[in-house]
Amino acid sequence: MPPSPPPADTLLRPLRRLLRPLVRLLIRAGFTFPVLAELLRGLYVEVAASMAEDARGRTDSRLSLLTGVHRKELRRLRETPREVEEVPAVVTLGSQVIARWLGLPGYADAEGRPLPLPRSAPAGEPSFDALVASVTTDVRPRAVLDGWLEGGVVTAGPDERLRLNVAAYLPSEDLEGRLFYFARNLHDHIAAAGANISAGGMPPFFDRSLHYDRLPPEAAARLEAAGRDGAQRLLLEMNRLALSLLEAGEAGPGEPTRRVNLGIYLYAEDEPRAAPEG
Repeated sequence: MPPSPPPADTLLRPLRRLLRPLVRLLIRAGFTFPVLAELLRGLYVEVAASMAEDARGRTDSRLSLLTGVHRKELRRLRETPREVEEVPAVVTLGSQVIARWLGLPGYADAEGRPLPLPRSAPAGEPSFDALVASVTTDVRPRAVLDGWLEGGVVTAGPDERLRLNVAAYLPSEDLEGRLFYFARNLHDHIAAAGANISAGGMPPFFDRSLHYDRLPPEAAARLEAAGRDGAQRLLLEMNRLALSLLEAGEAGPGEPTRRVNLGIYLYAEDEPRAAPEG
């Protein structure tokens, strides 16, 4: 069955809850409502135009009807240059090198733990230089190593081997990388959830969560710790699978490709104290 979006009025209550933490973030960041309103106005027009099947659906009259934006505003928005969305260099290079260190044979053990690496080694043998070169030849491995040593991402032991400190390498520690993952992961989660509620039959994407309330703090802490451990194991396993599939062969020029983003989140907060009975 073709997708059938829910009626607009049924989205008001879930949308109010969905947007609340985002609005809280915007207020804390000094992002005022007029700025958000202008952003949404432009996005409404941009998305509505991208959904049109032909040029007739992109006329000012049609877009004004779909979005509620006045035609005078439509002309102004058309003349506003759009920002080009780019993936930050810290994400494209660092995350790929780390993914390979955690997933390629010779660089990690069977449990996904990164192995100590020599800085260089004969051709065909695992080394830090070979690892970086497998991702890019535009950046010298030494430049990557110096930055990672300074940031504590890797340490050099007495045996002169480099050891990855997985906990230290978090793109979230870099503001540019943090904002990239903030946008990409929430975008994909909302896109998956939106497709699921519009699906006529079986939801196309996996979107499940385990949730418990009224937990004692000690029990909640144990559940959080177990959740982090289990999620990390799953991501490491999926990373190894993805790398093995890529090693088997990538799509050729002009061939269709797909993007896959498997996300896992964990959230906990204190609940309001229950009023004592009596």
